[in-house]
Amino acid sequence: MSDAIAQTNFPDLKFLNRGKVRDLYAVGNNLLLVATDRISAFDVIMPNPIPGKGVILNRMSAFWFRQMEDIIGNHIISTNVADYPPECFPYASSLEGRSMLARRAKPLPVECIVRGYLSGSGWKDYCQSRSVSGIKLPEGLKESAKLPQTIFTPTTKAPEGQHDTAITKKDMENLIGAELTDKVINISIAIYERAAASALKAGIIIADTKMEFGLISDELILIDELLTPDSSRFWPAAEYAEGRGQKSFDKQFLRDYLLSIKWNQKPPAPDLPPEIISKTKEKYEEAYRRLVP
Repeated sequence: MSDAIAQTNFPDLKFLNRGKVRDLYAVGNNLLLVATDRISAFDVIMPNPIPGKGVILNRMSAFWFRQMEDIIGNHIISTNVADYPPECFPYASSLEGRSMLARRAKPLPVECIVRGYLSGSGWKDYCQSRSVSGIKLPEGLKESAKLPQTIFTPTTKAPEGQHDTAITKKDMENLIGAELTDKVINISIAIYERAAASALKAGIIIADTKMEFGLISDELILIDELLTPDSSRFWPAAEYAEGRGQKSFDKQFLRDYLLSIKWNQKPPAPDLPPEIISKTKEKYEEAYRRLVP
């Protein structure tokens, strides 16, 4: 995993979009998602990739998608390049391990965040209002506290470079309807709780995670990525203690570094020192080793 891929360029394929991490191509009626080694923090893409990160994200997502198939279907057709259409074969070496051929869905216009612990923006909201996304919580909770029950705290999907905004369940119902909102919430919580129980056996607390859903006709499915260090907070269970921030196997390490150098969280992002790149890589690899058999 020594050679980093910051972005792809496949001239014979129809390029669609470059997200914070994934490059998207159209292949017939389907999508080709390529997880690059780009990393973002505070919604800004860093100038330095993390070697091998895209492979970890792709493999971990595929693992979790499979674990949840009895709860909800997903968009994966295959992660094996040999199964892809022939026009993809010239790019096999770049696609191997870091890509998936997927069904094309219409994404829901919300980010679906599930929290089992009080951290990040949830902790900030709680400090101000004793609630998160309109959900009232008990008095006296500390930073990183385990919540009395799992909560669903959606956000908007902001345009590239802008920050997502927390919304309430009512706001979400106004966007996609009450019935679909309830369905998404129930499925999201079921996925989180199954994954959290599984991860705990591997010594990892999943504090919170973000999911994306889409529709194919009227079928609700999971899309994008699932339960990766990019979309989740992974804490070492052996070192957990409430009342403070936690060590992590995710990009919180990078966020903490950026906060320490007083970066203003606006483009352009600063160059990352080699030791920060290396340490971030190690944290992603450790999460993968622990969580994926």
